[in-house]
Amino acid sequence: MTELDAVSLGTGDTPLTLSSFELIAGLLVLTAAFGWLNERFFRLPGTVGVLIMGLAASLILLAIELLFHDVVLYRELGDIVRQIDFQRTVLDGMLAFLLFAGALHVDFAELRDRAVVVATMATIGVLISTVVVAFGIWWVSNLLGTPIPLAWAFVFGALISPTDPVAVLATLKAVKVPKSLEVDMSGESLFNDGVGVVIFSICLALAGGGDHGATGIGGAAQLLAVEALGGGVLGLAGGYLAYRAMKQVDNYSLEVLISLSLVAGIYAIAARLGTSGPIAVVIAGLFIGNRGPGRAMSEVTQRYLFGFWTLVDEILNSVLFLLIGLEVLVLRLGTSFGWVAVLAIPVVLASRFVSVALPATVLSRWQFFVPGTITTLTWGGLRGGISVALALSLPPGPERDALVTITYIVVVFSVLVQGLSVERLVRRLAPCTSSKEA
Repeated sequence: MTELDAVSLGTGDTPLTLSSFELIAGLLVLTAAFGWLNERFFRLPGTVGVLIMGLAASLILLAIELLFHDVVLYRELGDIVRQIDFQRTVLDGMLAFLLFAGALHVDFAELRDRAVVVATMATIGVLISTVVVAFGIWWVSNLLGTPIPLAWAFVFGALISPTDPVAVLATLKAVKVPKSLEVDMSGESLFNDGVGVVIFSICLALAGGGDHGATGIGGAAQLLAVEALGGGVLGLAGGYLAYRAMKQVDNYSLEVLISLSLVAGIYAIAARLGTSGPIAVVIAGLFIGNRGPGRAMSEVTQRYLFGFWTLVDEILNSVLFLLIGLEVLVLRLGTSFGWVAVLAIPVVLASRFVSVALPATVLSRWQFFVPGTITTLTWGGLRGGISVALALSLPPGPERDALVTITYIVVVFSVLVQGLSVERLVRRLAPCTSSKEA
């Protein structure tokens, strides 16, 4: 989780040394403390409350240091947070477990009925959004006199277009929506991040002038297909092996351990093989979650296994949103791109609307959509830690500073404004009493 084994805190000749374990412990203590304060006094959605308090604490520390020049606590705490490699922590650590936990609770029969919608939104929708965002940011940045090259605008479009499964699934826990709309939102968010990461890597290679091995649209499509299909096959194979192993024993602790090893194992193998780890763990989670109960798990095992992954989901969600709030301690947000970042918010929302409305309009001839679907999917398509992690993975340079600034502002707006208001929107536009819902 950390790049260094230790970091020094304090001034003078007796610095306080924090180990990796102490850094993790500090994060857990802060998460628990902020979570308690939120539950006791503010009653906001758990993850959003933790993010707000982490962000507020960071800004308060900054204000104290600006007012009292002898205080260096902000910089010292920033040095600690800087030791946490956000990109590796999210993409190479938390994401696998969060995606598996989310997929574990998805009803495959309902997902299968909406397969065309989910697949279209997760692929074509991401591509449409990437293009619209890219040209929008390129035009806005040139208009404001702080031009971002079109190639790097495409990089931003790719990293910001996928909806964050962590943020979306966390929101769905607090918002009751019609079943078909819930499947569309959760299914799209679970699958489009894997597609988005592949598109991001292609755009980044092209922007940096590197040889990605995929030249032209055909090569890029082939790479996307290989990663997606390879991840799907790996997830299906791993899920089946874990299912067979669980079926031959009746020991809930061992079966929970098997599920943990499944997630870590196939995500690591996918990284080594060059296939999509996110898609692999989603497929594995769907397989175990739908085939396991009643076939490979006793009632006791089901209670413990699903309860365990619910806890993993809740805890990692809270830690991730705390990290997003604390990142303001270390991010060098470029003020010269402030207005570009502000205008990026409507650009991203407009691109989301286009990427949802076009497929939904075409598919409406064959698929039923509850009233308000387009508006709900547009406003409920939250961005979160994955976008920040991808932005932080960019190589050093002026483009990185600009894109990190824009990404962070868009993500904070998405989680705080959209995340807190989506429930009210759903109640108005997509009531759960729709008579056409099965």
